[in-house]
Amino acid sequence: RFAFHVPSLEELAGVLQKGLKENFADAEVSVVDCPDLTQEPFNFPAKGICGKPRIADVGGVPYLIPVVQKEKVYDLNTVAKDIELPGAFILGAGAASSKILGVNAELIPIVQTKSEKKPAVNGSYIAQINPTDKGCLLEKYSSKYTDCEFGLLANLYASEGQPGKVIEVKANGRTGELNFVSCLRQILEKHYGEKPVGMGGTFVIQKGKAKIHIMPPEFSACPLNTDEDVNNWLKFFEMKAPLICQTVIVSRDPGFDLRVEHTHCFSHHGEGGHYHQDTSPDSVQYLGYLLPAELLFRIDRPQETHLVGRD
Repeated sequence: RFAFHVPSLEELAGVLQKGLKENFADAEVSVVDCPDLTQEPFNFPAKGICGKPRIADVGGVPYLIPVVQKEKVYDLNTVAKDIELPGAFILGAGAASSKILGVNAELIPIVQTKSEKKPAVNGSYIAQINPTDKGCLLEKYSSKYTDCEFGLLANLYASEGQPGKVIEVKANGRTGELNFVSCLRQILEKHYGEKPVGMGGTFVIQKGKAKIHIMPPEFSACPLNTDEDVNNWLKFFEMKAPLICQTVIVSRDPGFDLRVEHTHCFSHHGEGGHYHQDTSPDSVQYLGYLLPAELLFRIDRPQETHLVGRD
């Protein structure tokens, strides 16, 4: 475990607002009470993202490429214990367990993990390639499965799921090249430098469209050795708002072979997957609720690593 630098919310809001204005026509960042996330459009199993916030980076891309290691399967209830927060509310981005699904798919984890008093509530989604029309098939995980497993890799933000003060980020009209998440991360890296800051939460792309990928159902038979190989293997889509995105951001890797940003999204119109960038810069509107994490946990770090397929 590693302790992040944790700035005050007021300081963070100021830093982010100043930085976002260089990448968006209009940006406003403030400290607010977390909205009730059990309500639309989120419908999460917990009310908020506050209380002992921490980040877990589990497994990693080297377990997926160049060649998949299918035996790498994890459980969110176990992760909650590993990060010393049993019963944690966890959200983020990861890969589904091919052992459970029988295919490869994107997991959008949103889980109130089990505690001594209560069983787990799994509000996750899975996005996979629809075998019939090769489009996106987005399903609620609990409509088919009862476990809390995932495979290969995940970037997770965990908390007690409590209400409380959070950072509200509004950004409209993208003028720069960076996507919303990369922009936030680079602002933090620039400002805090050697002191790593972790952040996680949820944001909604309220208007516009976005470039999203979904991994194909079959793992690649030939090794994926370059970013070009990976991009040729992935399936890309343009998906429409509103998209509800869960993000995990670390300003700088303090030497744990982290994926420094990873964002998955779902929607109520059947689209979801791995967020890359909005494709409608003029009309895009982002609204997010984020919190700095106190601790980082690196779980099952790959011994052999590389930097392919990290973006």
